[in-house]
Amino acid sequence: MYTIAPGTRAFGMQLPVQAQSSYFVEDWEREAGPAEMARIAELCDEHGYSYVAICDHVAIPEQFASSMGTHWVDPIATLGWVAAMTDRVMLLTHVYVLPFRPPEIAAKQFATLDYLSDGRAICGIGVGHVEAEFERLGVDHHRRGAITTERLPLLIAALENEFVDGMGAKPRPVQRPRPPVWVGGSSAAAITRAARFGDGWIPQGPADDAMVEALQRQRDEAGRGDLPYAIGHIVPWLYVGTPSWDLGPDTISGTPDEVASGILATTPSAVNQLQVRFRSQSADELADQVQAFATDVAPLLTKV
Repeated sequence: MYTIAPGTRAFGMQLPVQAQSSYFVEDWEREAGPAEMARIAELCDEHGYSYVAICDHVAIPEQFASSMGTHWVDPIATLGWVAAMTDRVMLLTHVYVLPFRPPEIAAKQFATLDYLSDGRAICGIGVGHVEAEFERLGVDHHRRGAITTERLPLLIAALENEFVDGMGAKPRPVQRPRPPVWVGGSSAAAITRAARFGDGWIPQGPADDAMVEALQRQRDEAGRGDLPYAIGHIVPWLYVGTPSWDLGPDTISGTPDEVASGILATTPSAVNQLQVRFRSQSADELADQVQAFATDVAPLLTKV
């Protein structure tokens, strides 16, 4: 099973183009496509990123289309495609909405992804949030947390065992005993779920000390505090160097030392997994940022 080595920090990113919500999409992504997404995935693979990630929505209600957009690729299909063009980078769903699928279906998808990628799947699991999307799929939105809590042990069992309740499934995952499960969400309930079931935690946004302390306390209470664990943090927007255009608010920019210092200033000390994101005006500029961060900034961050 993939784990983060003690005393180190991993870093990864969500791929561009795959999701086009107005909350985070750059203008150039609206006219881009698979070629640009593939280019960034290959650069992450070449430059030591621990993972690339894909979001999950099935359908967006029309009244939210102007803000959320309707362009959201399928996470498992897309990560399978990414697996074929990469060799080392892990493949993270950030996050797969478990209430949308029976746990047996989820296990089949993740096991197959892990098998085909030679052991590079990370099962990022969450509860989802768009009520109309749940209604369209016939799932009780108000029970989405409870459904996720019910299904996580079933998913884990199906990933670890060929036979569950007399039913068998192959192919088996390459990772043993299974791919890691990173549980997403920043609510108290999500943190409890991550502590009880997860091999890692993905906050919905930036992590803070109170969240991490609650996570660690509940892991200890569950007797899981000594197990390897990925504690995540989503960093502010980044730009390595001095841009020729206005980056907007809430972006850390400057020299590698300045960017690294800005990241560490808002990162809880126990965090060992950083999800980074870059401002850019073109695929070329994003490619430059991906490489500059890995070459010049990451070495300043990857030791705890």
